[in-house]
Amino acid sequence: MDLFKLGGDVALVTGAGSGIGQAIAIGLAEADADVACFGHTSKGGLDETAHRIAALGRKALVLTGTVTSQSDLAAAIDRVESELGALTVAVNNAGIAGSEPAETMPLETWQKVHDVNVAGVFLSCQAEARKMLVRGKGSIINIASMSGTIVNRGLTQAHYNSSKAAVIHMSKSFAMEWADRGLRVNVVSPGYTLTPMNKRPEVAEEVKIFKRDTPMGRMAAPEEMVGPTVFLASRAASFVTGLDLIVDGGHVCW
Repeated sequence: MDLFKLGGDVALVTGAGSGIGQAIAIGLAEADADVACFGHTSKGGLDETAHRIAALGRKALVLTGTVTSQSDLAAAIDRVESELGALTVAVNNAGIAGSEPAETMPLETWQKVHDVNVAGVFLSCQAEARKMLVRGKGSIINIASMSGTIVNRGLTQAHYNSSKAAVIHMSKSFAMEWADRGLRVNVVSPGYTLTPMNKRPEVAEEVKIFKRDTPMGRMAAPEEMVGPTVFLASRAASFVTGLDLIVDGGHVCW
């Protein structure tokens, strides 16, 4: 349906080198958007993402930097606008995770997770909005987690959970600030997803628990975050802002 098509849109995806970010970047191209892929060179994968986008007949741009740097983000968005056109869709996916008991967690560990997951999303949204608000048009989708709503049984991740809760509420705050200026801000909160991190042999037993604790009896594929994201980016969601769309196989119902 044309409502879900993104022809004429220019998108930026942070953390586009692997997992959910890579799947979303390619999915936006499948919906006819041109896509800029932002991330760390050390993580790899950006060139592969861009190659797969180009194979779909869409324009792709690789941008390197960190979401905790205002200058990196500003330079990246300037390049997007000069090489692809006016930015209309942004998906802020870059983030980090970890597990450590709260009573022994070093302050540096807490701060690193919040710097990337919260400050990084804030700075990304700020840089993107500065372009979009001038034109009175745009859609920002921030990737949070069901862990921003519930606490995962058996996982010691107070720093991660609280950072994703902050992303959800921060996004709602942005949505309300910018609602009357043509900019929509929403959230996709994945449940347990089979990213490369969860394919490691050392987490095989945890993966069994993740599947057991999900009503649908399995983990999501990264590609299953594409549809919700395309929906929120598209004209099909033209009256949707401030939404936290939880994509978790029913987990939070339990």
